[in-house]
Amino acid sequence: MTEWTSIIRQISPSAKPLIVEGLAAAMPECIKIADLSTPLRQAHFLSQLAHESAGFKTTVEYASGAAYNGRADLGNTQPGDGVRFKGRGLIQVTGRANYDRMGKALDVDLGDNPKLAAQFPWAALTAAEYWKMRKINRAADRDDLRAVTRLINGGYNGILDRSNYLKKAKAVLKAN
Repeated sequence: MTEWTSIIRQISPSAKPLIVEGLAAAMPECIKIADLSTPLRQAHFLSQLAHESAGFKTTVEYASGAAYNGRADLGNTQPGDGVRFKGRGLIQVTGRANYDRMGKALDVDLGDNPKLAAQFPWAALTAAEYWKMRKINRAADRDDLRAVTRLINGGYNGILDRSNYLKKAKAVLKAN
């Protein structure tokens, strides 16, 4: 068992083993991509991923994605794009434009293969790339959970759950 495996299990004891192992294996690369160079940044990153993945239990959004059909702000311009590009990965990347952006940054064709975003290492690496693109470390460095959540989610959806995961992550990572 790796150190990251232990850390992730302590943050969410009911996490799926496949997701724990996939994220643990990808964490060194996530740290590089997103510059998660401090325990506080790592705590914020892992707590947000824990919430977005229902406690590290899924890498695919539970909803069908039909609500995203026709959402030009997500790049969903073709019929069926909402379902095809529904939330996937540990940070729930959503929309054709975001899949294309993440795929280009990671040199993988997520636009033609959107289901890859739910598989490791991509499920974790897309989260790290999203974190980097949105410059979330600035809010994490201030220990500003509300700002981090807003950058991830666009609002404050699940803020109490995110706060609970953050407390656990900080304790495990000894981030003050």
